[in-house]
Amino acid sequence: MRGAPIGIFDSGVGGLSVWRQVVHCLPGESTLYVADQAHVPYGNRSADEIQGYCLAIGEHLVSQGCKAIVVACNTASAVALEPLRTRFPGVPILGLEPAVKPAVQLTRSGVVGVMATPATFQGQLYRATVGRTASSVRVVEQVCIGLADLVEQGDLEGPHCDAALEHFLAPMLAAGADTIVLGCTHYPFVIEAIRRLVGPGMAVLDPAPAVAKHLADVLRQGDLLAEPAAAAEHRFFTSGDPQAFDRAVARLVGAQCCSEALIWRPGPLLQLQSEPL
Repeated sequence: MRGAPIGIFDSGVGGLSVWRQVVHCLPGESTLYVADQAHVPYGNRSADEIQGYCLAIGEHLVSQGCKAIVVACNTASAVALEPLRTRFPGVPILGLEPAVKPAVQLTRSGVVGVMATPATFQGQLYRATVGRTASSVRVVEQVCIGLADLVEQGDLEGPHCDAALEHFLAPMLAAGADTIVLGCTHYPFVIEAIRRLVGPGMAVLDPAPAVAKHLADVLRQGDLLAEPAAAAEHRFFTSGDPQAFDRAVARLVGAQCCSEALIWRPGPLLQLQSEPL
C-alpha cells in the first residue's frame, strides 16, 4: 500500500499546478493524474454533472490502486468532495478551498480579492470557508469566465491574456484589495502575468503548496508514505486528445509523458491505451 500511487484529478491541465507541488514535496511518491478534458471546464457546469464526473473518476483511480486522492480542482472540491468521501470511505481524499484564511491574515487594507469560477463561489465549501475565516474583512469575488480556457489553450502571456486579466483584476483593484486569492488551479499558470499587472505591492496566493504539505501530513499519519528509496512513476490520463495533453504537460510543468486515453461510456470511466507521440 505504501508503494501505491497518489491519484490527482482535474477537469484539465489546471491540476498540474497541484501535481508539480506534490512531486516537489514528495519526490518518492508515484502519481496517477486524470484530466477530464472532455468536460473542461467544470466551472460552468451544474453540480449534478460535476458530481457524476468526479465519482466516475474516483472509481477509476480506486480501480488503479491509488492510496489517496487529491481533487486538484476548486470547482470539483466545492461540490463533490463530500460525495467522494462518502463513496470511498477507506481512501484519504483531499480537496482544495480558496486560500481565504491566509489572505485574511496577510491583508493590510482589509480587502481581499478572490478569483474563481461560478460553481466554486456557489459551493458550500467556499461559503463555509468565507463565513468561518473572513468576517473581519471585505471579500471581493471575481468570476473569471474563460480564464481556465485560456490556460487550456496555452494562452499564458501576450495582449489577449493581459486584456482578460486586466478585466478580471480591475474590480478588485478598484475596491482596494491588496491580496488576491487564486481560487482555480488553472490560474497559477498565469500568476506571473497577474503579478506583473498588479505590481509588487499585491500578494497573490496559490494554495497548491499548502495542499501538497497537507497531503504529506495525511500520508505520514496513515503510515502511507513511500519507502525513502522508492523510484517514483508518474502516469497521465486524459479524456481529451492525448498528444495535445502531452504537449501541455511539457509546456506547463516541463515533464515528458505519453498519456493514456480515457473514453466516457455509460457506466464507469473506461481506460484505453493512447497512441504514442
